[in-house]
Amino acid sequence: MKYGWVSGFLWALDTVLLGMVLSTLVPDESFRSAVWIVPLVSAWFHDLFSTCWLFLLTLLSGKLGQLKKACCTRHGLVVVVAAVLGGPVGMTGYLTAIENIGSGYTACISAFYPAFGALLARVFLKEQLHPIQYAGLLIALTGVMGIGWMSAEEGESFEPMIGIFAALICVVGWGSEAVLGSYAMRHETVDNHVALQIRNAVSAAAYGVLLWGVADVGAVKPFGSILYLISGCALVGTMSYLFYYKAISILGASKGMALNITYSAWALLLGFVLNDGAISGLAFVFCFLIVVGTIASATSLLLPKIPLLSSVQRRQFP
Repeated sequence: MKYGWVSGFLWALDTVLLGMVLSTLVPDESFRSAVWIVPLVSAWFHDLFSTCWLFLLTLLSGKLGQLKKACCTRHGLVVVVAAVLGGPVGMTGYLTAIENIGSGYTACISAFYPAFGALLARVFLKEQLHPIQYAGLLIALTGVMGIGWMSAEEGESFEPMIGIFAALICVVGWGSEAVLGSYAMRHETVDNHVALQIRNAVSAAAYGVLLWGVADVGAVKPFGSILYLISGCALVGTMSYLFYYKAISILGASKGMALNITYSAWALLLGFVLNDGAISGLAFVFCFLIVVGTIASATSLLLPKIPLLSSVQRRQFP
């Protein structure tokens, strides 16, 4: 469980720091005409630097041979599919939704990716949670949605139906990534380190292809002065991903995702500390719901002390 908590905290730290770095960026006219360019380019650089950090760790840990072997297996190819769904597909849907319905409402809808992932894990991986754990997941999601609602922009949406559809694509992409990753890491050659190396490398390559297809070379020029800062954020994000995939491999997709969404509460608290902000009483309540719901969904502390009810059965795949 500790891996999931740490992954959520580090992802929140990465998010807050990256936001602070991007706030120093001075956009040109091409950026102002396409609001999704900045997030897309920053996501590409983030995954690209993360891939480099992971490759360095792969060399130092002597796992290069294991990486090569994993790339030639069916489970390695599953990680490739997960990378495309979780990276470009999920993130493109997320950015498109933000452009059409705003970041607040997008956060509310995209917060349901753990619920969708839990459903997929129940159907395909045979992961079973007690009803109390499902209730805890819904409580945590309510807290995440509440934080997103508090940040929702006022005013009319540009294309609300497109925005909602794009947000649902994000839910499918992110939820599917965790389930496919959980399946792949059940193979002995694909541990959390190797899976993440494949995932980020494929994601960075896909981002690059997508970016060059919709933007010109000049789109990356404003980032030249902050690349070293993005690389530092990517290191924090890399550690978060490692802990996240470790949590998924140990606890399963459902619990791993439930623990990871605590980043919403952590981000609010870190924003208060690092940006000298303020936290309202309602925001504190939503943070409390996230923490309590996560504990209920990812542990057996609140389950009835009956073996048949509190057990979690998982079917092992070859």
